[in-house]
Amino acid sequence: MNRIPGLLALLFALSCGATLAHAAEVRAWLDRDTLELGETVTLNVEAKGGGGTVQPDFSALKQDFDLLGTQSSQQLSIVNGQRTSSTLWAVGLQPRRAGRITIAPIAVGDTHTAPIELEVRAVAAGSQPQAGDDVFLEVAAEPLDPYVQQQVRYTVKLYYAFDLTNGNLAEPSADGLAVQRLGQDKTYFATLGGRRYHVVERHYALTPERSGALTVNSLAFRGSALDSSDPTGFFSRGRSVAARSQEVRLEVRPKPATWTDGAWLPAASMLLKDESELPTEVHVGDPVTRTIRLQAQGLGYEQLPEFDLAAPEGADVYPDKADTRTRDDGEWLYGERVRKFAFVPDRPGVLTVPGLDVRWWDTVHDRMQTAQLPPRQVNVLPALGTSSPAAGPAPASAPRIEGDAPLVTDTAHAPDWRDLFVLAFGLWLLTLAAWWAHARRQRAAEPARATPMSATAGAAAQRAAFLRACALGNLAGCEHALVAWARSERPHLHNPGALAA
Repeated sequence: MNRIPGLLALLFALSCGATLAHAAEVRAWLDRDTLELGETVTLNVEAKGGGGTVQPDFSALKQDFDLLGTQSSQQLSIVNGQRTSSTLWAVGLQPRRAGRITIAPIAVGDTHTAPIELEVRAVAAGSQPQAGDDVFLEVAAEPLDPYVQQQVRYTVKLYYAFDLTNGNLAEPSADGLAVQRLGQDKTYFATLGGRRYHVVERHYALTPERSGALTVNSLAFRGSALDSSDPTGFFSRGRSVAARSQEVRLEVRPKPATWTDGAWLPAASMLLKDESELPTEVHVGDPVTRTIRLQAQGLGYEQLPEFDLAAPEGADVYPDKADTRTRDDGEWLYGERVRKFAFVPDRPGVLTVPGLDVRWWDTVHDRMQTAQLPPRQVNVLPALGTSSPAAGPAPASAPRIEGDAPLVTDTAHAPDWRDLFVLAFGLWLLTLAAWWAHARRQRAAEPARATPMSATAGAAAQRAAFLRACALGNLAGCEHALVAWARSERPHLHNPGALAA
């Protein structure tokens, strides 16, 4: 009987382990999705949440690939008492045929990964090394007839059939050409001409700055290789090896004749996005912020134009400084510009926030395109604290009169209305006299400027808008609300400089 609690705990732990194995999250990815026949690629499979004890089933891969070996690693982390484990498997694959290959879902216990597409290109004519070559370079550029300022994807592959102790690979260069290295080097194996090679793959973005013929210089590699026949080769510098690539000739085209004036933007794709969630209604003086992102595939941020939005009727516009950057995914440049515009309405009604149009040249379809953001409308209400003038305070409850029904039914205890009127009038005169005497004393002691109720309410609304912008950390909104607050009391102030003075 004493063993029953222990057995129950063991069964509970085993059931929890089985549940974790079934609930494991798995995913799979390739280190690259395009290669040439004869090259290798690495398939990674990761299981999180308890699937590490179950091995993936790679048997379905043998139909299209030669499996070159599998490595695995495990990771365990504990954060705030929460235990998280993951297992990663990496298997080398060498395709058996060219074309598009679909890697079927990999089973890890009861869970399967998503299918993956792999493009295997046939080996280009002339790319085979000559017999006996230990090291050689291969370069490719696409497209060979770009437009001026269009990105050219330039790929370098270094093949070597031995172990290198060191090496130096030159950068591509040419007159009138901007060069930028992309991503990290990729390493893998390839079999060419019946010989197995190590491969280092490197990518560049080439941007021609003028039209006409342009020649990219050949690349040179120099390094040292271990000599297997030298018993002291491990301690020596090794023998020197060298290789040189072919030159690449580009025929750079000028801007198309159909292109009109404006910034020339030859891109593979263009994204113009509104990242703001505009409210449906605001009050006078409340800033309305529109955030716009412009992103171009194949261009750096320096090539993107500055964009502005005009002030709409009934509002002032305050543009923020643009946030710019250029990133890459290993093959393409992505230039970005992000800018905020704050619109501060100065009257009630409908505020139309203007849109934006950006014309660009689609290099994929070789035609002009236009990216558009439509205008948007926001309903503007009067400033907080303001109200329309009224004749006077309304009674709490107005009596209902029907026919000739008397308003007071018990006249025996009701006071005469004339007495009440005289009493109220006398109190009003006393109050007026006291107020007049107090005002006279105030004017004699310190003259004061009368502030209309509407101005006071407007200042309160602007102050509230300023505090809201401060609380949200919106620096542009703080500036705009502060100027609006100042203008509600001193209309001649139009900018922070005047307010500071």
